[in-house]
Amino acid sequence: MKIRIKVLFLALFTLLSQAVSGVTFRVDIDQSKWTVEVSPFACQLEQVVPSYGIARFFHEAGEKAVFQLLPTQKGAVSGSVRLVAEASPWQPGVAPVLIGALKVSAADKQITVKSDYAGEMLVSLYRGMSPTFTMQGWLGSDEVMRVALSAANFQKSYSSYIECVDQLLPVNYRQVARTAVLFPPAQWRLSDATKERLNLIAQYIKTDTKVASVYVDGHSDNAGRRLLNRDLSKQRAEEVSRYLLAQGIDENVITTRYHGERYPVVANNSAKNRERNRRVTIRLERD
Repeated sequence: MKIRIKVLFLALFTLLSQAVSGVTFRVDIDQSKWTVEVSPFACQLEQVVPSYGIARFFHEAGEKAVFQLLPTQKGAVSGSVRLVAEASPWQPGVAPVLIGALKVSAADKQITVKSDYAGEMLVSLYRGMSPTFTMQGWLGSDEVMRVALSAANFQKSYSSYIECVDQLLPVNYRQVARTAVLFPPAQWRLSDATKERLNLIAQYIKTDTKVASVYVDGHSDNAGRRLLNRDLSKQRAEEVSRYLLAQGIDENVITTRYHGERYPVVANNSAKNRERNRRVTIRLERD
């Protein structure tokens, strides 16, 4: 049923596209160029669409890839957008393939295509097809606008992009800048899960030269005597710092502190809440 609906939609869409005049922004074959920006933190695969803006695949470390269509002029489009992989000029007779429909609000500064559709766009480009956005209301008018990407010269740049993706860090800064690891009652030894998390943090710190400070703060719940809780929070914090040092983190960037039961994140009025308070927090600061 879904396949039949897609076929009917594409047939209707093709007829409407032929019947309705509009403006099309596309890259000429002889000017088609895809550029790649690579780093351990993010990979970009980008094409400039003349007179419209930038078409960009963006894959950040620790996240899924997205596609961004960024118009040079704000408010260029809003409302419903159809995304179809159309045949390139050198593919006569190849049928279009519906990728999906999107909604763009007037407040959006760009069209963002999430991971699944972005993946279908990459596949269609690799096959030589042209992902094309069709939308009503160009610059607030009733004019239909189409933005078409070119698959010319795509595959070589795509190979470089995929190599970059394979080398991305497993996490990004947002995912490690604030971390809390938890401990059982009266315990300070690191669990395997905590070590795995600290390994990710250490890997990120060693790669990002902008990380200037790492603050390690130990805490406890309020069960037991206050002085013992303070000592326990000290043991927890020092154990985390020792582990980070063992992973190659410079001791000069680590500040280790301990607070006992003084700073609970939630009230110590249940077993679940006390579990959250038995923690060490690791906070990264960049220059």
